[in-house]
Amino acid sequence: MAALSLGFLRGVAASGYRAGLTKSLNRAAGVQILYRKQNNTHLQQQPARQASFFTYHPDKPDIVGENEDVTEMNLFKAINSAMDIALATDETTVLFGEDVGFGGVFRCSVGLQEKYGRDRVFNTPLCEQGIAGFAIGLAVTGSTAIAEIQFADYIFPAFDQLVNEAAKYRYRSGNMFNCGKMTVRTPCGAVGHGALYHSQSPEAYFAHTPGLKVVVPRGPIKAKGLLLACIRAPDPCIFFEPKVLYRAAVDMVPNRDYTLPLGEADVLVEGSDVTLIGWGTQVHVLREVATMAQEQYNISCEVIDLVTILPWDQDTILNSVKKTNRCLIAHEAPITCGFGAELAAKIQKECFLMLEAPVERVCGFDTPFPHVFEPFYLPDKWRCLSALRKLVKY
Repeated sequence: MAALSLGFLRGVAASGYRAGLTKSLNRAAGVQILYRKQNNTHLQQQPARQASFFTYHPDKPDIVGENEDVTEMNLFKAINSAMDIALATDETTVLFGEDVGFGGVFRCSVGLQEKYGRDRVFNTPLCEQGIAGFAIGLAVTGSTAIAEIQFADYIFPAFDQLVNEAAKYRYRSGNMFNCGKMTVRTPCGAVGHGALYHSQSPEAYFAHTPGLKVVVPRGPIKAKGLLLACIRAPDPCIFFEPKVLYRAAVDMVPNRDYTLPLGEADVLVEGSDVTLIGWGTQVHVLREVATMAQEQYNISCEVIDLVTILPWDQDTILNSVKKTNRCLIAHEAPITCGFGAELAAKIQKECFLMLEAPVERVCGFDTPFPHVFEPFYLPDKWRCLSALRKLVKY
């Protein structure tokens, strides 16, 4: 299946300017596009633009010092840097997955096989269950396993291995054995053209499983530090990478080895009227919503990046809602049993007497992820702003 998707992408690229989908793909990635005018006499260059449903807000967290040695990196380069460091600092580290050897379809592992050899960076068969099972075996026997599932949509054949084996290994052996040195990376989320098999956000499925850590970064600085933290964590981790950010998100990333804490949310914008909660790409949507709300309606929003889905930072979330008395949660996954439902339930239990309105959720709809109707499916800034006004007027 993953091989078919790669062939599809290559076929689209080969069709050049004649394929409108190629323009969509490249624009979603934030790259420049050359297209022929109808008379085919010359090429005209179009300015780069990001995917239309969000504007990326570069990160400058405390991890970057004043005289820090930094390099401009997009998301996939930051992930590559993290895996490079992991391979260099731990000789037991092994990186593998479908097409990983030549760099992966999103180029996250480019150059690593040449640097560390085919014994440590290599391709696997197109078998997600086998990839997960192999990672568990490596981790149990003492190696550090970094496994890539080419698209999060195809992680489901590995579901049994991850939730029944990896997550429970320590518990069922009475802590005699564990596979804590296992990290599964996988691209997730909307990308502008992925449709039902290349756009899903399945984080909530795994959040129901004690024993796993589930992480979603919002940009390159966070991705590098969080991925290194996952690789070195004592528990198996699933690291979801919003694929639309691979090239659209660019930060000045520290070149050094660093980790960021798992299980801690980030308050990105402080506010007093409404708490806005998201993760991954949705954080950037909510930051734009907060700006619009302030400028157009004088509504002060506090924006929180949850960062870690499991375990999630209850203290930061609850303290914020107790201050603002209103809360909006947004995510791309379908609304029914999405992780926003868990947040809403906890907030309404712990903050019930302080809430001025019911917790609002703005999410994907309970349908398969659409292709041409993707703009209507996504919880974009307009849907979020409308829900925010409803909260304030309640």
